[in-house]
Order: sequence, then C-alpha cells, then structure tokens
Amino acid sequence: MTGTLAMESEQAKYLEAAKEVVKREAFNMQRCLDKGQLMDGLRHATEMLNELRTSILMPKSYYELYMMVTMELTHLTMYMSAEFIKENKIADLYELVQHAGNIIPRLYLLITVGVVYIKSKECSRKDILQDLVEMCRGVQHPLRGLFLRNFLLTSTRDVLPDVDETSADTGTVDDSIDFILLNFSEMNKLWVRMQHQGHSRDRTKREQERLELKILVGTNLERLSRLEGVTVSKYQNHVLPAILKQLINCKDSIAQEYLMDCIIQVFPDEFHLKTLDIFLDTCCQPQGAVNVRNILISKIGRLSNYAQADPSNIPEDIKLFEIFSGKVTQIIQSRTEMPPEDILALQSALIKLALNVYPSETGYVDQVLQNSFNIFEEDKSRAKGCSTELSRMLRVPVDHYQDILTILQLEHFTPLFSFLDHRIRKELCVYIMEHVIQTDTYIDSHDQVDLFLTMMTCLISDQPDQPKEPEDPEDFELQQSLVGRAVHQMTSSVPDQQFLILNMCKKHLLNGGDKRIQYTLPSLVFRAMELCRVYFELKEEDEKWEKKVCKILQYINSLLSALVKAEYWDLALRLFLQSALICDLMGIQTAETIAYEFVSRAFAIYEEEVSDSKAQLVAISLIIATFERTINFSEENHEPLRSQCLRASSKLLKKPDQCRAVSLCAHIYWSGKNRENEGSAMRETKRVLDSMKKAVRISNQCMEPSVQVQLFVELLNKYIYFLDNGCTDVTQAMISQLVGKIRDDMPGLEASEATNQIVQHFNSTLAYIKSKHGMSFPTS
Repeated sequence: MTGTLAMESEQAKYLEAAKEVVKREAFNMQRCLDKGQLMDGLRHATEMLNELRTSILMPKSYYELYMMVTMELTHLTMYMSAEFIKENKIADLYELVQHAGNIIPRLYLLITVGVVYIKSKECSRKDILQDLVEMCRGVQHPLRGLFLRNFLLTSTRDVLPDVDETSADTGTVDDSIDFILLNFSEMNKLWVRMQHQGHSRDRTKREQERLELKILVGTNLERLSRLEGVTVSKYQNHVLPAILKQLINCKDSIAQEYLMDCIIQVFPDEFHLKTLDIFLDTCCQPQGAVNVRNILISKIGRLSNYAQADPSNIPEDIKLFEIFSGKVTQIIQSRTEMPPEDILALQSALIKLALNVYPSETGYVDQVLQNSFNIFEEDKSRAKGCSTELSRMLRVPVDHYQDILTILQLEHFTPLFSFLDHRIRKELCVYIMEHVIQTDTYIDSHDQVDLFLTMMTCLISDQPDQPKEPEDPEDFELQQSLVGRAVHQMTSSVPDQQFLILNMCKKHLLNGGDKRIQYTLPSLVFRAMELCRVYFELKEEDEKWEKKVCKILQYINSLLSALVKAEYWDLALRLFLQSALICDLMGIQTAETIAYEFVSRAFAIYEEEVSDSKAQLVAISLIIATFERTINFSEENHEPLRSQCLRASSKLLKKPDQCRAVSLCAHIYWSGKNRENEGSAMRETKRVLDSMKKAVRISNQCMEPSVQVQLFVELLNKYIYFLDNGCTDVTQAMISQLVGKIRDDMPGLEASEATNQIVQHFNSTLAYIKSKHGMSFPTS
C-alpha cells in the first residue's frame, strides 16, 4: 500500500511538471502564431509535443497529458487552415515538418499538417492518408504508439472518403476502410505487446493498464461502423474477415474478448444477421481464456431484441434459434473445461431467444432443456455447485408463460430438477407453486395434475437427499399450506374429470407422511364436498349421481381415516362433522348411513381422545350444532345420537360446562329445519323443557355466585328464544321465576368488571322482554 501511494505521488508530480511545460510552450506557440512567426511557433509546438515522449507516466496520467497537448494543437490547425490553404503553401509545410528531430513531435505535426493538406485538395487524399498511416509505424512503443494512432484516427475522422465511386483525387470508401483497418491492426499489435513487457509479477497490473486503454483500439471499429459507404456486402466480404483475422492471429484473450464484443455492439443488426455463421465459427477459435459465454450471450441478446422489435426483420431462410443452438452445443462439447455456470448462462440465453423470437414454438425451449440434461447426465461432475444457476435458468420459462400448463408440456423440464440440491429444488418448487396461485391458473386434467405434483414432489414427500436436521417449523408450515392452496387450482368443469383429479391428488399427498397431511388433506376433503354438491345439483341430468356421491363420500372417509391414524383428533372430528352435513344434504339412504358413521366416529374421537375440559365443551358444542342443522336423518338414527349428546353433556367435568352443553341440547329438539323424512320441523316441547330444567338444576349446583348468576342470565336468554319461536310450554311464570332468582342473587356479587358485564347483560335482556312481550318485573 505504501509503495502504491508513493508511486501515485511520483506520477502526480511528474504529470504536474509536464503540464507546466505544455502550458508554457503552448502560450509561446500561440503568441508566435499571432505574430505570423510560424517557424518559431513550430519550434514551441515541438517542445510541447516532446512531453509525449515520456515512458514514466501510467496510462491514466498519459491520457490526461495527451488530451491537454492535442487541445493546444487545435490552435496550430486553425492557423494553418486560415493562412496556408489560401496561399497554396501547405505542400511546403508538409515537407518541412518532416525534418523535426524526434519522431513523436514529428508525426504529431505531420498528422496536423496532413489533415490541413487534405482539406486544401492540392494532393490526393488517398496518398496522404496512406502516407500518414504508414509513417506512424515509426513509433513502436505501445503506449506512445497507441495514443499517436488514436490522434491520427480522430484527426482524420472528417476527411475520410465515404463514397463508393472511383476518384483519383478524393478516394473511395474502400480507401477509408483500408486506412482504418491498417490503423486498427497496428494499434491492436501495440496493445497486445503491452502484455509481454516487464516482469511476470506485474502481469495483473499490466492487464489493468491494458483494460484502461482498450477504448483506443475499439474506436477504430466504431469509426468503421459510421462510414455510410460500408454496405452489408462490403462488411461481409472485406471488413469483418479482416477484423476477425487480426483478432485470431493476435492470440491474446483480452483483445479477442473485447474486440468481439466491440463488433457486436458497434455494427448494425442487419450486418450481424448476414454474417452470423462467420462470426459464430470464429467463436470456436479464440484462446481458452476467452469468456466465450459473454460474447455469445451478447450476440444472442442483440439479435433477439432485433427480431422482437419486428419479426419481419428475420428472413424465413435464417433459422436463428437453430443456428445459435447448434453452435452453442458445439462450443460446449469442444470446451470440456467450460464451467457449468457458463454452460447454463448460454442455455438461458437460448431459452430467452426462443421465447422472444419464437413464442409459439415450445419445442425449442424443450430442446434447450434436453441438451442441458444430456450434458449433465453424461458428466454429472459438471452439475456440481451450479444449482443456483440451473434454478435461475428454469425460472425463465416459468416467468414467461402465464400458465403452468405450458410448462407441463416441456418434457425435459422436471428431469433437470434431479441436478438441483435439495434446498434450491424446494425453493424452485415454492416459486412455481406461488406462480400458479398468483396467476390463478387451473390445472384441469388428472394427467396434468400428475405431472405437476410429480414436479412438486420435494414439497409433497420426504426426499433421499434432504438434510437430516429438522426444517424450520414456520417454513415447513408455509410450504405445506401453499400445497393445500394449490389443490384448489386443480379443478375441472367436468365433474367426472374432477373426481379423477381428486384421486390423483390423494395418490400423491398421502405420500407426504403424517407431518404433512394435516395441511394438505383438508383441502381435498372440502374439494370433495364441493363435488358432492355439484352432483346433487345435476341429479336431474345424471341418473348415476347417487352412486357417484356415495363413491365421493367413501373417498372422504378414507382421507379422514388417514387423519385419525395420524392422531390429528381435533381436525378429524371437525371434518367428520362437516362431512356429515354434506351427507345429510344429499337426502338418500346410503348417504344417511355414511353420515351416521361420520357422526359416530366424531363421537368416538370425543370420548376416547379429547380429555381437556375446554376442548370437550368445544367438541360437544360442535356435535350438537351439527345435529341441529341436519334435516334428513331418520328417527331411528337421530334418537340415539340425540340421547348420546345429552349424556355426554351431563358428564362434562365442570358444572358451568355441563349447564351450557345441556342447554344447547334443547335446540336439538326444537330445530327450525324441515325434516323431509317426517315432513315437519322437530317440535318436542317436553324434551326442550326437560333439557332447560336440567340446565337450571346444574347451575344451582355451582358454588361461585358470579358464575351461577351468569349462567342464570344465559338460561334466561334461551327461555326467551324458545318463547319467541313458539314453544308454548315455556311460560311467563317460568321467566318471572328465573328473573326473580337472578335479582335475589345479584346483590351478593362482588364489584368487578365481570359483575358489571353480567348486570349489563341482564338489564339488556329485561329491556328486550318488556319491548317484545310487554312483561314488567317489579323491583324487589
């Protein structure tokens, strides 16, 4: 670091001293020119140009000095243009400056005078240009020679002939082409020579210096591309072959890579299109260190954008994809040392080309995928460590196509997953599944579902290569929830096809093991319930609807049995009850039998597996609510289930829970649903009153006053509900008695927020009774 700082300090000092000399000599030169003293002016110009003879300055500092000197030379150019052209003395001056003592100032002055000489039209433009470019061979120092030739190119940019006509005086565009190509060739040789000067330990430093100077060489190609007389034919037959010959012969990787990229960037698209084969053949010839990947990707991207802008730009006889694909395959096969990330970058570029230029040709994309698979299958070592790049390549068609159905048509898309490590493979599956959900894509055949779930297998089941360490629970839950959501995208408008889809989903999802099915199977259960409703609505059109519904209910039972086996008791209980409601809706004998089985299994789970008191109250409440909504159970099946509900409610551990559950049982006997088997709603007033009286007795057994009063208020509301719904056995006397009981017990309650809520609830109830039934209760 200290050495670098010292070097930079020395560079700055030397540059500053050189700039001072340039300023002084430039001032003196201009003063002499103003006095008409040309010879003295040339002498000061020579002294100023002598500063460019240095070998001490680094490229960056030399460039700064060069720009300062050439800026001052414009004053000399302007003077000569004004004074000598009109006096026809420029030819003498052109001879005179060639007697300068040192070659650097001599050639800079010669170029300056030569440009004025060309503008005077006293001599053949072609001869002067040829003379200038040949004379520059005299400077073979790489740094000084590069800047000298750059000065030649920039100085002559406005005087190069650009017509395609033969003229001895003005020259033709062919002369300009030869002039620039010769200058380019010499500059490239100088540039390459820089690499071989100095000690080997300074190699990296020299490469950095060369990169700083590369634009000087590339300017030649940029100037060629601006010649209007350079037609496609001239470019194909003359310009490009000459450039490529120089590029190959230099045997330098830095020059080859940069200049090939220059060719791609500066010349028009139609030129590239006509010379595609020539250029791609050359890509196989550069040094092994050349990054052919970047060159090809740049070329593919350039022509892809050209074709995408207007498809008619690409003639039918030019098979753009096939040309690039064949050449990429050839290069990959010939370069066995090519890194896998380079291979995948090239393949990604081909996929983008196919998608942009041939969007309807999915076979092209699949061909690239197949080639990639074959490369890694033949040499599996190439696939190591490239999971990220391969995943990035596979995301390209996913991002392009708006639905997963097109991806499923790509035969070689899923096989490439085998070369991804487990983590990257899972991330890609999550990405694809999210894409399906976000784009609201529906997979509407069981074959497509099979392909899709096979692709998603690392999310659906355990894999041989997955890490032994347990996965983060939150990530696992999010992934499995995503699978559950994706199930709803697997749907068909044809009911029979939908059932095949559900069976295919079941086949895959049951492989997920106990830890996954709690997230995935509920989606299948609800999709099956939905299908039951569809068949029920189509019963007039499909005479086999009953058999199909029964088959679906058996399908649901198998899913719920898997949840029971995995000991997801709460989830299984809720789904059994929900499924029972769907069975009851069908109104057929077989469905009733299955519904009874569902409820029985829910009861079995409740009695055998639910032990927490809070969970027991929730479970029995759900069971009672399910019965209250059923409409097609026969009395033979309904009665034992009602009795079971009442017995289970009475056995709850806590008295408040018993009270609430027993009072809920009263609703079973006063259902507002029409029971088709009996033709009327259930109205068993005696059983309603028995349940309510039993609930009151249980509440009286509560030892805590506030809980007891709260239960009384809740029971009062239930009495009012039955009274409002026409239960004639509920009398005002019963209500008055319960109100009196509450009023007697309420003063003994301790002041608290809970007590305030009880009082507020009670007062609201009394206000409702008075407004609805006109009943008043005197204050005790």
